[in-house]
Amino acid sequence: MATFEGVYVALVTPFTADYEVDYKRLAELCDDLISQGVNGLIPAGSLGEYATLTREERAKVVETVIETAAGRVPVVVGSAAPSTKQVADWVRHAKDAGAAGVMALPPINYKPLESEVIAHYEAVNEVGLPIIVYNNPHDYKVDLTPQLLSRLSELEHVVAVKEFSGDIRRVHDILAHTDLEVMIGVDDLAMEGALCGATGWISGVPNALPKEGVELFNLARQGKVREATVLYRHLLPLFHFDASPQLVQSIKYMMELAGFPVGPTRPPRLPLPAADYIAIKEAFEFAVKREISQP
Repeated sequence: MATFEGVYVALVTPFTADYEVDYKRLAELCDDLISQGVNGLIPAGSLGEYATLTREERAKVVETVIETAAGRVPVVVGSAAPSTKQVADWVRHAKDAGAAGVMALPPINYKPLESEVIAHYEAVNEVGLPIIVYNNPHDYKVDLTPQLLSRLSELEHVVAVKEFSGDIRRVHDILAHTDLEVMIGVDDLAMEGALCGATGWISGVPNALPKEGVELFNLARQGKVREATVLYRHLLPLFHFDASPQLVQSIKYMMELAGFPVGPTRPPRLPLPAADYIAIKEAFEFAVKREISQP
């Protein structure tokens, strides 16, 4: 069985109207997602607006999620930071707080040499917590190719990869060249990822629609293509918003539509143009339709 199997939700960070972290609402979100069947929680990622949090806020967010989960599901902590030392420090904090693992990007401030990427992960590996390496060549300047992942997989605690390239062929190549678990990292490849061998999905839209996300991923992993396709085609217009730079505003609005508001985004993220909210609402209404036609 995979270390990190199933649907792991990359959590939003709830804020009050005056942009303070709403820890009570964060705990309620964790309880709600667990009750609806998600397999794991991931605080302090990009969707959680980690870069806008103070050190104290970020630490308390992580601790709140771990305390609320209380061992019911694993908690994997986002560890992104400007320097390798800062990343390693966040990994130590996660380990001390009781996290099951960490999600770790390569160096994020510039295009590193391959030797620097490896040294970066070696430092994270030394902490001794299971690591999901995070490949996001769209937002950062390094691509963790299957060949590079093969080298990283030699590190004792590197067990999985969050694959966010958007190229479904990568899933096959990673499984062929490494022994890593693949967690699909973009919502609009959730079904294809599972069908191609991904054992996990680090998800965004399931903040708002957790039951549907869990059902979709399970159907695809079971090879029930017909049933999965029916559901997927209704969710796909909504999933496309997860691949946009404005994913945080979009998903927080979806949560409002789902009856679970979590407040605004912190600047520099501002409210979206009115036309975007109309498009999200239309996609949301299509996603939750009960009268689903057969493919």
